Amino acid sequence: MCGARQSSGYNAELMSINLETKSAVGNRIRMTRKTLHWTNLLAAILLLAAPLARAGENLKLNPHLDYSSDSNDGPLITGDRMDDAVAAGKPNYIIFYGEACYNSKHQARRTVSLYEKYRGRVNFVIIDLDQKHTQQQNDLISAHYRGSIPHVTIIDRNGKTLYDQAGEVDESDISKILDPQLK
Repeated sequence: MCGARQSSGYNAELMSINLETKSAVGNRIRMTRKTLHWTNLLAAILLLAAPLARAGENLKLNPHLDYSSDSNDGPLITGDRMDDAVAAGKPNYIIFYGEACYNSKHQARRTVSLYEKYRGRVNFVIIDLDQKHTQQQNDLISAHYRGSIPHVTIIDRNGKTLYDQAGEVDESDISKILDPQLK
C-alpha cells in the first residue's frame, strides 16, 4: 500500500478510538468510534435516498500510466459521471486512490477490468483523492477511507458494507463478493 496517512490514538477514559488522516489534497479527516457509527448510518441513508443515481460509466484506464513507479500520471481512471456516488438497487464497488501510487495504478487496472465484466449490473464509484470531491463522495471518504491507498469498498444494494479494506485485491476475490449479490 502507498500513501499511508493515518494516525490513530487511544483514549482510555472515553474507551474510544480516534482516527485522524489527511487526504492527498489536504482535507483533514478526524473521527471517533461514535462518529464512525453516525457516518456509516448517514451513508446508508444517502444510499437509500438516491435510488435514481448512477455511478461512473464508460470507465477507461489512463493509457499513459507508468506501472513501474509512483510517478504522477494524472487521473488513473476516466469516464462519464465520475462525480457520482453510491446508488441503491445494485451492488456498489468503490475505489479510493491517489494518482502517484504504484499500488493504486495496479488496482485501477483491475477496477476497469471488473467494470467491463459487471457493466450495468454493479455501480462503480471512482474517488480520486487528488481531485475535488462532491459532498456525497466526501461522505464516503469520511465513512470508509482510513488513510491508505488503494482502498476498495463494496456495498450491497441495501447499503450494507460487504468489503472495506486498503491494499490491492485480486479480481477473483472481488468477484466472489459481487457474484452472489447479482443472483
